[in-house]
Amino acid sequence: MAKLTQEELLDIFHAVKKEVKPYEKGSVKARIDIEGKYDLWSEKAVEAFGRKYPAMAFASVILQSTYVGFYFMPVYGSEKVKEQIQPELLKTLKGKACFHIKTTDKELMKQIKAALKVGYDGYKKQGWVE
Repeated sequence: MAKLTQEELLDIFHAVKKEVKPYEKGSVKARIDIEGKYDLWSEKAVEAFGRKYPAMAFASVILQSTYVGFYFMPVYGSEKVKEQIQPELLKTLKGKACFHIKTTDKELMKQIKAALKVGYDGYKKQGWVE
């Protein structure tokens, strides 16, 4: 596969950001919203994994040199969320919570949209978002 151009990477960034943006509501705020980086956090004190946190990361979209990083924290904290992610999207998971997105494929965007809903609903159930 040929290396993606900066223009192609920006198209992917904007496509993924478009799916993440609707979750910027209630306690979920953008800490960073610049060209190439979009970072959403629930600005609500929570207790998770046996500790207290002043806020909880939700999702980030970051332009990298060869892919767009879709950092999705619900998958890091919940095996149940991970189990509900579609196989094509799961194939792009390259760490605990970082998906390497290299296409604006409609099916992949639908899967990102579905994963976001599952993750947000999970956060809501935990009381981590308002």
